[in-house]
Amino acid sequence: MKDQEIIEELRASLEDDGRVTCATMYRISGKLDVEPIEVATVANEVDIRASQCQLGLFGHGAKGEGKGRIVQSGVEVREEVAQRLRDVQVDGRLSCATAWEIASEFKLKRLDLGNAVETLGISVAPCQLGFF
Repeated sequence: MKDQEIIEELRASLEDDGRVTCATMYRISGKLDVEPIEVATVANEVDIRASQCQLGLFGHGAKGEGKGRIVQSGVEVREEVAQRLRDVQVDGRLSCATAWEIASEFKLKRLDLGNAVETLGISVAPCQLGFF
């Protein structure tokens, strides 16, 4: 039953490009009281793609044109943010969930945190929606 509700919510949330934003998938998971990964799994099963990763890592334009990512490197990163990211990364990786927590902790936009990890050379994985 939940899968059908998820499908209905996803279809009602389609953007003009036929995809559903990362933020919307999270909204759906909260509304239906399911884990975000469950929404993404159902989306994949019905061939609905995600867009506009909140960390800027994918879905922001045509990948073939090099526009899929909007995350930037070379940005200034406050030392306390950089240290926190270094402290929690494991083997050069940081989970998306942890990135969100740190963004909240330092009152940063998620995209700004995405730029910080990119600048520091830290990879984000795993994704809460299971896309990477």
